[in-house]
Amino acid sequence: MTFPTRRTLTLASMLAPALALSACASVPPPESETIATATLMDGSGNPTGEARLLAIGDKVELAVTAQGLTPGQHGFHLHTTGKCTLPDFKSAGGHLNPSNESHGLLDDDGNHLGDLPNLTARANGTASMQVPVGGSRAYVLENVFDADGTAVVIHADPDDGRTDPSGAAGSRIACGVLTQA
Repeated sequence: MTFPTRRTLTLASMLAPALALSACASVPPPESETIATATLMDGSGNPTGEARLLAIGDKVELAVTAQGLTPGQHGFHLHTTGKCTLPDFKSAGGHLNPSNESHGLLDDDGNHLGDLPNLTARANGTASMQVPVGGSRAYVLENVFDADGTAVVIHADPDDGRTDPSGAAGSRIACGVLTQA
């Protein structure tokens, strides 16, 4: 009978965590299903990006890509009406807020369903992000696909996360209507 040497035990103890991590890495992420898309346009009607509403299990996420933005942070929200009338997109209404919450992800009492983190544009004016939309899949879809639809809006300025009802995010510079895929 042979006994493991100290060197063998040390090597085995070093490899065990790596093997465990590699086993975890082989577990595939949950599948996503595109349930809606929106072509974003600027105030002149030029295409400037795309948003996709994704179902991942019982949750929903919004993925966005945009170009032509000024570098820095921009407010980014789901708005209550699926209408993007040029040039100011005010036709999209306020933030999607079916439960009548106060505005802002930093609000202690909750936030609008349409409140999302700021979108950060790189120095070249492009931005991309994928973020969760609060609530169950059924709740989100019921409210996004209501009678008047929902718009995705990008604002000129960052959302401060608190100011009710809009986060002081400034003018609307891009808009797209979510349509079921």
